Amino acid sequence: MDADLDTLLIALYVALEDHIIPARRTRRAGPGRRPKVTDAELVCLAVAQALLRYPDEHHWLRAAPARVGHLFPRLLSQPEYNRRLRAAADLMEDALRWLADHTPATAEPLRLMDGTPVPCGASRTTARRSNLFGWAGYGHDTSHHRFYWGTRLMLLVTAEGTITGFGLANPKLVGERQQVLGLLARRKNLPSPGSTIVCDKGFAGRDFAIALAGKALTVLRPARKDEPDPGIFPHWLRQRVEAIIWTLKGQLHLEHHGGRIPTGLWARIVQRLLALNAVIWHNWTIGAPVKRSLIPYDH
Repeated sequence: MDADLDTLLIALYVALEDHIIPARRTRRAGPGRRPKVTDAELVCLAVAQALLRYPDEHHWLRAAPARVGHLFPRLLSQPEYNRRLRAAADLMEDALRWLADHTPATAEPLRLMDGTPVPCGASRTTARRSNLFGWAGYGHDTSHHRFYWGTRLMLLVTAEGTITGFGLANPKLVGERQQVLGLLARRKNLPSPGSTIVCDKGFAGRDFAIALAGKALTVLRPARKDEPDPGIFPHWLRQRVEAIIWTLKGQLHLEHHGGRIPTGLWARIVQRLLALNAVIWHNWTIGAPVKRSLIPYDH
């Protein structure tokens, strides 16, 4: 089996139709005709948009007939695509988690954790215009020594890049450690007992370590300046989670999501996380070699 985009979309479509959608046990509400583009086709189109690097929906729908028209003869108008993509956020999240559960690395007792800013605008005026005021706020990006207006995305990933847990928070209202505790409070995000979470020194704190120990989780982080350095921290694992974040931002255009309302922001972020998990799941399924960039579709 080839590691090309067509094969990935077909495999994802089969998984959606045969496993993911039937397991949700939800029925289509309301009278009227069935949509010409099914939910499974919609999710596959969203994944193709992310992998083919079209952050703008207008340009994507113009290019889709030439790029994936042989797989999707029926397409949507831009307003309908936008509306249905927001409505399919829960389905994309379920698909993301199903793909993670069916990737062997998620059974390993190791997780990498880090947060990254997701800008949503340049100012408070932009916030009011985009209806994201309250969801987003001013935060400080320590990696680039700058302030930003937006939200913070927290990720729990395996060493190979599969995303097993994620969440958004207002950086002005919720601290990183508080966000992680809220993230781990959800059962579907919780790693198996006895797992080790590798993170940076920003997650230092006795109360935080005790809270994770109560969930049978161990925190492994580099020593702070006021602590003795045992010299056993695996810095190469920190480079992996940074590479995963770079893949989301550099190749999947995480920072150019275009979300203007909370549901649109959430759907577009989940869309990109799903695309990354779909690639890793498909590569494992066909036995493809591991790529350094995590994504083999360098179109």
